[in-house]
Amino acid sequence: MAGGGVIGVGGGDSRKPYPGNLTPYVTITCIVAAMGGLIFGYDIGISVLTGGVTTMTPFLQKFFRKVWEKKEADKSTNQYCQYDSQTLTMFTSSLYLAALLSSLVASTVTRRLGRKLSMLFGGLLFFAGALINGFAKAVWMLIVGRMLLGFGVGFANQSVPLYLSEMAPYKYRGALNIGFQLSITVGILIANVLNYFFAKIKGGWGWRLSLGGAMVPALIITVGSLVLPDTPNSMIERGQTEEARAKLKKIRGVDDVDEEFKDLVAASDASKLVDHPWANLLQRKYRPHLTMAILIPFFQQLTGINVIMFYAPVLFNTIGFGDDASLMSAVITGIVNVGATLVSIYGVDKWGRRFLFLEGGVQMLICQAVVAACIGAKFGVSGNPGDLPKWYAIAVVLFICIYVAGFAWSWGPLGWLVPSEIFPLEIRSAAQSVNVSVNMIFTFAVAQVFLSMLCHLKFGLFLFFAFFVVVMSIFVYYFLPETKGIPIEEMNQVWRSHWYWSRFVEEADYSNGGMEMSKGNHVPKNV
Repeated sequence: MAGGGVIGVGGGDSRKPYPGNLTPYVTITCIVAAMGGLIFGYDIGISVLTGGVTTMTPFLQKFFRKVWEKKEADKSTNQYCQYDSQTLTMFTSSLYLAALLSSLVASTVTRRLGRKLSMLFGGLLFFAGALINGFAKAVWMLIVGRMLLGFGVGFANQSVPLYLSEMAPYKYRGALNIGFQLSITVGILIANVLNYFFAKIKGGWGWRLSLGGAMVPALIITVGSLVLPDTPNSMIERGQTEEARAKLKKIRGVDDVDEEFKDLVAASDASKLVDHPWANLLQRKYRPHLTMAILIPFFQQLTGINVIMFYAPVLFNTIGFGDDASLMSAVITGIVNVGATLVSIYGVDKWGRRFLFLEGGVQMLICQAVVAACIGAKFGVSGNPGDLPKWYAIAVVLFICIYVAGFAWSWGPLGWLVPSEIFPLEIRSAAQSVNVSVNMIFTFAVAQVFLSMLCHLKFGLFLFFAFFVVVMSIFVYYFLPETKGIPIEEMNQVWRSHWYWSRFVEEADYSNGGMEMSKGNHVPKNV
């Protein structure tokens, strides 16, 4: 029994190889759209607890005076507990609750008004939040700004991955979609570098530039959404049939688009029969889709990337970078993050999603075990490492970078790619909202409890996340089918041929989203 239940040889052969090329037009379009990830990445970079504005003394003195006084009074060398502050974590993680709420609204906007308008709303809301935060005079302004930033992230994370998956030719869908994750990593790197230099500005107002600087990526996605074309899927969904055919010819670079266009129209017709896509998600035939929409983002947030990235500045300081530890940590791990994401862009449509998921899981597991042993041996339960040999810290940092690379070419980008490409049109917006909502819920939860868990579990927290890496890798091996090379409107065949999920979808017997499929077109199961 093949654990993934893949289609054909290697899991990449489609039964409907639509004509089409990777045209310069669609390449540029997807690059511009993928920049929507900059707002999410930049916010992560400016708000991270070990290098963002929350570590800037003037910022803490102005808005979180008690936290600053506690930090100044605490001269403990316990590296496990020195950042344990629920006040700061609430400020940081409140954005994800707002993103959760807005993603639910964004589902309706994305479906009824198009992907472009949802991206536009995301850019405008994020711009407003950045503007308020940059000029904040009181805590309430920070909170309002954070909420608006969260609303913007919710809209962008809802619409951009869907836009990319629908616009890209199926043979290059993975690479173009991962451009979204690449933008996130670039945004994180840029924000961290800017934080370092802004913190050195005399007068202590550099934090305003860090927070207000978020207006730049917000403008990029706002302007981009105005100039980008809408996807043929979205145009057909809103009744613009002939315009959609012309647009499909332009983005595919060929005139022979009849087969793909027919399937898009059939999928749209099926979606119009669904009055309540949220309720529709609970139907038995959508069980595999709903499962992936929940478990993939759940597992993505439990890979342990937070605890690994948290320790990087401590270890870089040990190596001898001193006050530049946070910058060097951000730059080096950031470059690794960006570089490994480029590897994923190159290989996702060659090697497949399952290979990257599983290889990344094994790589992260090994690194977590090694880092846990090293941190446990030197930091012990007291959290005081004493004088670490430089070679020791260098070895640990090396494994941290290998871990970051494993995450960056597997669970990082694929956590956004796979859910965005597996949903039939009639539930696509609602299912993507579930995906974003679950991601935001657990991003909030991990951000809120992570530092307290670190303080109590100490180096055992590495093993806590390592356990989930094992579980998620087993889940992928047995339950996630390969989706590379399958046109997005033909994706149902991967479920119909899967050893486990076929029992749920074969009763519905549909393709092209929700249309009935003739018995002669059954795809044989691969068990």
